[in-house]
Order: sequence, then C-alpha cells, then structure tokens
Amino acid sequence: MNKKDYLSIAKKSATSQINELKKISKVLNKSFVEAVDLILNCKGKVILAGIGKSGLIARKISATFSSVGIPSFFCDPAQALHGDMGQIEKRDILIIFSYSGNTSELNNMLRYANRYRIKIIGAASKPDSILLKASDVKLILPKVKEADVTGMVPTSSTSITLLLGDCLATTVMNIKRFSKEKFKVFHPGGNIGNSLLLAKDIMVTGKKMPVINHKKTFKEAIKIMNQKKLGIIVIEKNKYINGLVTDGDLRRELKSFKTNGELKKFTGKPLVVNENMPASKALAIMNERKITSLLVVSDKDFKKNKKKLRGIIHIHFLLKDGIK
Repeated sequence: MNKKDYLSIAKKSATSQINELKKISKVLNKSFVEAVDLILNCKGKVILAGIGKSGLIARKISATFSSVGIPSFFCDPAQALHGDMGQIEKRDILIIFSYSGNTSELNNMLRYANRYRIKIIGAASKPDSILLKASDVKLILPKVKEADVTGMVPTSSTSITLLLGDCLATTVMNIKRFSKEKFKVFHPGGNIGNSLLLAKDIMVTGKKMPVINHKKTFKEAIKIMNQKKLGIIVIEKNKYINGLVTDGDLRRELKSFKTNGELKKFTGKPLVVNENMPASKALAIMNERKITSLLVVSDKDFKKNKKKLRGIIHIHFLLKDGIK
C-alpha cells in the first residue's frame, strides 16, 4: 500500500465519525433535560459506570465532573460485585453508559440501585435494553456507523457516547455559572492552572514590597532596595504611587547624586497593571518593555490618576510558576 493512502484512510474515518456525531441532536431532548436536572439537584455524588470501552468513557466524564467541583467517581460494575457497591448511597445518582445496554456485568449494579431507589441515568442505543428498562432517565443513543473497515470496532459509538457525556457536563457547568476563577481552584498546577493565574496570585504584597516616602533621601532608598531585593523601589506620596527607582537608576546616579538628596528626580507615572490581569499577559508586557518588574493596582484604581500600590510582580516569580 502506498503510504499516501494512510492519510486518505484516516480522513475517511474522521469524516465518517464527524457525520455520525451530528446525530447527537436526537439525544438532546426532554430526557436530556431530566438528566441535567437530576445532576443539578443531586445531594450526594455523581457516580459513573460502564464496562469495556464504555467504562473508559465513563471514567473520563467522571473526571470532568470532578474537575469542575461536582463530587464524582467511577465505579467498575465488575469490581462492585466484590464490595464497591457500598460506595453508592441513596442520595447519589448513577450515570451508566453501555451502547448495547445489555452488558451482563451491569445487572447486579442495576438491581442494587433499583432496590435502594438510587436514581439511574442510563445511556444506551436500544430502548428495550436491560439498562434503559432499569433507568429513571433514559438517554437513547442513536445508531451510528462505526468508522473502521469492518464496521464493528467501537469508534463512532464511543465518540458519540463521549460527546453526550461532555454535553451533560458542559450544560451543568453553564447553569452553575462555572467560571475560570472556580476552575483555577480545582486546577492549581499544570499548564491549565498556570494559564489561569492572575497578577494578584503571584505578586509580592505587604512588608515585602520596597516602598519609600517621596520626602526620604537617596541614601535611604538604597538601603530599602538592598533589603527587599526586587531591583526597584516604589516612591509614594500620601499613600499613592508617585514614582519608581530601579537599580539601574541607582547605578547611573551613584557618582553624581548626593546620598542625602531627595527623590524628586524619580517621580512620575510608572507603568502599572490591574490585579486581575492574566499573569501570562503581564509577562508579555515585561518582555515587550524589557523590564523585570510591574506595579499592581486594584481594578478600581487602574483608571484613576491616583493609584494605591497593591503588589509587585517580578519576572522571576513568573518564570518560577511556569508562566509562558
């Protein structure tokens, strides 16, 4: 086979699955609304279950729910026979995926849930299947054409099941008004967490900030700068930002400037950013301006002429936190 045919086969498979996924609209009906309501009103955990490929989909959807603050875990129906069923309580709900709906390993879990009146959201393609008969909310998956050469390997069927699960999760997120701020709480590390960090999350505050009154002397400024070790010192007048001195300024002025002189020469309007600016944008500004520090003010003060210092970002903090 010509290697160029590899791409042709892959594109054919992709096109086939994309076309099949359009059938998802058939599931977005009254039953879908009932499923969302059940999840939103759940007082316990949202437990996902499935066997084989459907089990892998269930694990992923469970992880998505957990990542947005909805208590959730995956329960393997086969392992549930050996004690894991004890994790499922009356106030929980079960979301079970099975494309055929007749997977025998699900039977004991379904009997247990029905016996203890635990709500079940079942997703399967056969309306008369064991799963859907036992479910309180029935999500009927459309019949789809698999994208492999035999038409038997789970491809389009797993894709549309995953899409259904993601639709449930994203709908719940939207109604609960899930935000980037909340997402950051559940993703403090990794690339996602870093990309959501704001200026206020990484700035130096309080006594760690090198600040000096505008009436103080050059000599006193040098002392504070050496103590705080940020390479700058902020000049304040009546508690508002009045200027900025960098270590470069100090080196240039050291020979000619009197150490007991005032700091008037360095007053002005230094560059500031608001506290809710993304940290990645702050880094971009530093690179563009070729500076190593930024002064941070509140959103309320940002557009005012008089600004109170809230914090200082140094490029080392950005790099340390993996901001790119």
